[in-house]
Amino acid sequence: MSDNSHLPAPHQVSVEVGGRTLTLETGKVAKQANGAVYARYGDTVVLVTACMASTLNERDFLPLTVDYREYTYSAGKIPGGFFKREGRPSEREILVSRLIDRPMRPLFPDAWRNETQIVAMVLSADSENDPDVIAVTGASAASYCSDLPFDKPIAAVRVGLLNGQLVANPTVAEQKTSLLNIVVAGTEDAIVMVEAGSLEVSEDTVVDALEFAHAQIKRIVGAIRELHAKLNPTKVVVAPLPFDDKLYAEIEKKHGARLHDALNTEKHPKKQSYHLVDALKQEIVDAIPEEEEEKRALAVRAFERLREKYFRDDILLAHRRPDGRAFDQVRAITCEVGMLPRVHGSALFTRGETQALATLTLGTKEDMQRLDLLFEQDTFKRFMLHYNFPPFSVGEVKFLRGPGRREIGHGALAERSLMTLLPPETDFPYAMRLVSDILESNGSSSMATVCGASLAMMDAGVPIKAACAGIAMGLVVGDHGKYAILTDIAGAEDHYGDMDFKVAGTRGGINALQMDIKVTGIGIGMIREALAQAKKARLEILDIMDRTLAAPRSSISSYAPRLYKLNIPTDKIRDLIGPGGKKIKSIIEATGVKIDVLEDGTVHIFSTSGAGGDAALQMVREVTASAEVGKTYLGKVVRLADFGAFVEIFPGTDGLLHISEISEHRIRDVRDELKLGDQVLVKVLSIEGNKIRLSRKALIREQREKQQHKKEASSSGAD
Repeated sequence: MSDNSHLPAPHQVSVEVGGRTLTLETGKVAKQANGAVYARYGDTVVLVTACMASTLNERDFLPLTVDYREYTYSAGKIPGGFFKREGRPSEREILVSRLIDRPMRPLFPDAWRNETQIVAMVLSADSENDPDVIAVTGASAASYCSDLPFDKPIAAVRVGLLNGQLVANPTVAEQKTSLLNIVVAGTEDAIVMVEAGSLEVSEDTVVDALEFAHAQIKRIVGAIRELHAKLNPTKVVVAPLPFDDKLYAEIEKKHGARLHDALNTEKHPKKQSYHLVDALKQEIVDAIPEEEEEKRALAVRAFERLREKYFRDDILLAHRRPDGRAFDQVRAITCEVGMLPRVHGSALFTRGETQALATLTLGTKEDMQRLDLLFEQDTFKRFMLHYNFPPFSVGEVKFLRGPGRREIGHGALAERSLMTLLPPETDFPYAMRLVSDILESNGSSSMATVCGASLAMMDAGVPIKAACAGIAMGLVVGDHGKYAILTDIAGAEDHYGDMDFKVAGTRGGINALQMDIKVTGIGIGMIREALAQAKKARLEILDIMDRTLAAPRSSISSYAPRLYKLNIPTDKIRDLIGPGGKKIKSIIEATGVKIDVLEDGTVHIFSTSGAGGDAALQMVREVTASAEVGKTYLGKVVRLADFGAFVEIFPGTDGLLHISEISEHRIRDVRDELKLGDQVLVKVLSIEGNKIRLSRKALIREQREKQQHKKEASSSGAD
């Protein structure tokens, strides 16, 4: 046994959250990293490390990289597919990486330029406690309890709403029934990030959840500070970015009026405004000799600070937005639906200089996305929303590549906004793929996606519960308690403002929200005010959308697969599928349809051709039909015996027509009455197990009695 007595003892702190213990430990594993925290909550364990490069990066922004990985071994699973090791990050891993990055990035010093990396690895997953909020808290603890210049610890907590009660960190199972699923990150003083999905909850409920979450966050941050005190790390000193006040004053005096005019997007549209600003910046730089590279860099920095000053002064002092709108005014909106003739549903939503083209495609079960989740197996996703941001939307020239983290995040937010409005799968068993292509962008394309997607779904005839709209709110905070809340923020307001707060919902309440804060945080009062202002805007947008299309269309597109639905006995499922799927494949090939068979005997037939659907429906009925006592069938004689004939009444199903039931008169030989291949009407007398007794004589007798009744009725009428 090795002697580890010479090694420093690991440090550990614990705090109770939601009835379970969160433990943060450092000093035992990953000791080469600048900071490492081993976080445990229940049996879920996440190792989070924070590292920084020792040299300065020349790029003029914080080069922070966050990677969150869910190793399948943590849940006792082996990766699916051919390659039995983890590959590129899944969408879930990318979204959690963003969840860590967003609240932490603004808390690093503005002047910090060293490459910084946070890696969060899920080592153990207990299927009850979601590792995402643990990873956010662990990343903060690892950075704060290291020499990285991260001086303000944060923590994250998830809040659910179960049976009318707010719950901290609901389990994975509880999240599925919760009316609210909100992740909140914050410091001791204020909230810095919110990510939420909900089922049309009120603004007051959201505020209550934020206050409840912040109370939990304060306690977790207290534990992180306790861990920091045990380590007492020496932090890297970050010198402020060099700034030339004299050069700043010179640029303001000489070029300030032109810059202020160029920033006026009421006078100059976005593209022209950006062109004027860029031309002015280049003019200032060109006036400085090329060899004076440092002065050129200082001039650019001074120019950008002046640009931000004009924006903030206009908002806080002149109470004027760059485009001249009132603080609570939404830009002009136009909507158009059904503009693409061959797609199943389409909508073009334009708000100011932001434009989203949303298209919906209906598919079958085989089009659903199979998810290989850490906690669940064989999970299928029937609703997918994919967001694309081509470079021409902002007038740029770039390679068209796969979606980046931003596109995945925006698509997930819009998808979450609409998910709770979908009809039950039993009523509408289609797979649905929504694509939002951003054709123009000047602020809040994700919320334009929500509006366009809602209209496209209704245009496609998807019976959603209600229309959904989204709005992006902004905030500018000044000195002495001054602040302004802005509705429907445009590009400059997003870039230079202090908050980006996106709210999506119906007339009944909020379905999703996302908030990112660039300052140290905002209070609950400001959030309450922003939500009230967002509700007013959301209702205005819904009114405009309703004038275009107020309800889902009564039928789906003629180009979409039509649904034919029937139920078969569960013991007939095997007959329909056939050996190795041979029978169902033959029906599909013969009719050109798609068929989904559910475990309860429900059969969905999808066909773009009415004739093909009808033919498939009849073939399925024939294969799966069951004989019923007292019913009459037209059958075919398939075998003769001395005691009777075997008559096939359905494909693969035959019954015995006994010699005594063939005719009313005595028959000496069955072959005197019937031949192989004869079609004969028979009635089912009884079913005993797999044996079916048939009768032809009963039908002959019934026919004779009918004729007798008819003759008697006729005779009575003549009298």
